[in-house]
Amino acid sequence: MVYKFKPVGVCSMEMQVDIEDGIIKDAKIIGGCAGNTVGLTQLLVGMTVDEAIKRLKGIPCGIKGTSCPDQFALGLEKIKEEIG
Repeated sequence: MVYKFKPVGVCSMEMQVDIEDGIIKDAKIIGGCAGNTVGLTQLLVGMTVDEAIKRLKGIPCGIKGTSCPDQFALGLEKIKEEIG
């Protein structure tokens, strides 16, 4: 199932993730630094949701206190709460 969420405090405008049986099948980040966001989403494909959260949560971008990877992890946590 494809989930969409809006990140906060970063350059990207929307994040999308397709999850099937706890595995990320596809991911997209709209906006932000193209090379970084495309690279990040390509690395996430095939990874479990739990592993992605573990690896991405807390990564900062400069002095922002968050980043696109961190926002992706936070979005995945919200999805996990919704689907149980």
